[in-house]
Amino acid sequence: MDWKFLEGLLSGVNKYSTAFGRIWLSVVFVFRVLVFVVAAERVWSDDQGHFDCNTRQPGCTNLCYDYFFPISHIRLWALQLIFVTCPSFMVVLHVTYRKKRDRDYRAKHGGDTGLYDNPGQKHGGLWWTYLMSLFIKTTFEITFLYLLHYVYDSFRLPRKVQCDVKPCPNQVDCYISRPTEKTVFTYFMVGASVVCVVINICEIFYLVAFRMVSLKRRGAVHSASRKVHPNADYKSSLAS
Repeated sequence: MDWKFLEGLLSGVNKYSTAFGRIWLSVVFVFRVLVFVVAAERVWSDDQGHFDCNTRQPGCTNLCYDYFFPISHIRLWALQLIFVTCPSFMVVLHVTYRKKRDRDYRAKHGGDTGLYDNPGQKHGGLWWTYLMSLFIKTTFEITFLYLLHYVYDSFRLPRKVQCDVKPCPNQVDCYISRPTEKTVFTYFMVGASVVCVVINICEIFYLVAFRMVSLKRRGAVHSASRKVHPNADYKSSLAS
């Protein structure tokens, strides 16, 4: 998989992210994508080939491996990284849409006045898009953590498993290659995913709190202006 392409796309997200969003991007690239590409893929590269069972029955080893590893850790993490990063593109697409509308408005009406002072500023619909992307990312993170624990019944890989699926003649012992190393990487990737969930939740609270404070200040300024100009609303209604 071309992770450089994904990195190039997400670099645009960094321009429109909050401080928490930039920390999230750093954690994703340094502690997840980089570790995934440099180390984790190599650890799981010999997964099926070094899965040994104490039997020579044709097909037994392959079926036991499929039974205990219905989906590889490495492929599940690849899907997780794709799913948790894609919602960030919603923000980029929304900003791109705003810029297009702003260009069309300037081309139609002329002058330096546009629809937006800053198309990347998080207010109005863009604020809701950003907040929605955070909820979607958090949901995907928690879902994949649950799937990983549900499929393997634990985050820890055993050294030996016992298999009795057909066509195995009886209960056979199967041995997993590098179980300790794989367990370390599993806990590391799970920990990084939990850190990303915490960052997303902090960013959600930050956005909501900042929005409430902004609305409160705006309401206070509006009330003060009405006291200073009591006939402003009446005049504006006549003008409309």
